[in-house]
Amino acid sequence: MKELIETIVKPLVDFPEDVQVNVHEEDQRVTYRLSVNKNDMGKVIGKQGRVAKAIRTVVYAAGSSEQKKIFLEIIE
Repeated sequence: MKELIETIVKPLVDFPEDVQVNVHEEDQRVTYRLSVNKNDMGKVIGKQGRVAKAIRTVVYAAGSSEQKKIFLEIIE
């Protein structure tokens, strides 16, 4: 899943080397924390959050086969 997020986000940003995805697992949930360069934050979120929502939709659909709930957080 981490590779999927990186594959989606890296072409969108100006600084792909700054893209980091950290995984935090708990009992019934997995949280992926996406971190990008401060200048690329707007590109990842998009107007009215549309890009972020699209990324989350793809990630949630890909993770629907797992038994755990998947979350994607975009952090600065």
